Amino acid sequence: MAFLDCTTRSSARASLRGRQAGFTLIELMVVLVIIGVLAALVVPNVLDRADDARVTAARTDVANLNQALKLYKLDNLRYPTNEQGLQALVAKPTAGPQPLNWKPYLDRLPQDPWGQPYQYLSPGLKGEVDVFSWGADGKAGGSGRDADIGSWQ
Repeated sequence: MAFLDCTTRSSARASLRGRQAGFTLIELMVVLVIIGVLAALVVPNVLDRADDARVTAARTDVANLNQALKLYKLDNLRYPTNEQGLQALVAKPTAGPQPLNWKPYLDRLPQDPWGQPYQYLSPGLKGEVDVFSWGADGKAGGSGRDADIGSWQ
């Protein structure tokens, strides 16, 4: 009798396992819908973070260029001219006026996070010198991710 009970139980378990071996189409569809909703909520936030990171990188680069320009002025008693530009921080200017105590202030000039060179004005419109990036659109002005990022901020 005990043998019969054990056999009946194992066959009942086997038949239950056979029916529940996979997922139904409805269960798969529910999981896909949930994943789609989560992706729709997360992806826009992640894309905004990339733009924020580029703006932060540009502000850091502008601050570093500004510091190098201040060191240049301390050594040479003046900022590089517009003609000499930011290149004067990397290579000794050949155009006049010649710097008195020039030395390399940077190993290389960075490009802004959008792949464009940083802009330089001496004298600046908003300060003694202006160092800035045109932003994502590469044009003056703009708002949001297209806004200019400069040493005056």
